[in-house]
Amino acid sequence: MSQLIVLSAVGTDRPGVVKDISKSIFDCGGNIEESRMTSLGAEFAVLMLISGNWHTPAKLEKALEDLSKTHNLVINLKKTGGRNDHEDCIPYGVDVVCLDQPGIVFQLSDFFASRNIEICDLATRRYAAPHTGAPMFSVQMTLSIRASVPIGQLRDDFHDLCERLNLDSILEPVKS
Repeated sequence: MSQLIVLSAVGTDRPGVVKDISKSIFDCGGNIEESRMTSLGAEFAVLMLISGNWHTPAKLEKALEDLSKTHNLVINLKKTGGRNDHEDCIPYGVDVVCLDQPGIVFQLSDFFASRNIEICDLATRRYAAPHTGAPMFSVQMTLSIRASVPIGQLRDDFHDLCERLNLDSILEPVKS
């Protein structure tokens, strides 16, 4: 039976960090099922879902402990189970762009949480606007919305929130 393990790692960004982590996983008989990796400031962050056999977690824990010490990484492992996908849910995408301001992610996540809507994926980015250099902020989300949710009302409420916060936004079904 396959074991599932979530790995999170943070450390100083440098060439080869992905190679080092993925080699340890491969050497321990693990397989990377899903991953997210990014540079955040001078740090590098990794989230992975790894599968393996019954002894992969123990082997991986030892190998990553050694890697952590030699490369100044903070690594955490957690056993997990398979995802409980709800058959009656429809994936929706949200794109938001605005002038940067505090609380955007909180306001958006509070809106969806108060309606019991799951955020499956979330990415944000701060950047300078072309020509003016104004600080901009973008948010991309994937939501899992139950089929029983009245989408028209949800869309109206979402656009009202975005209007109040001065956010340009799109809420639409994921097409693929």
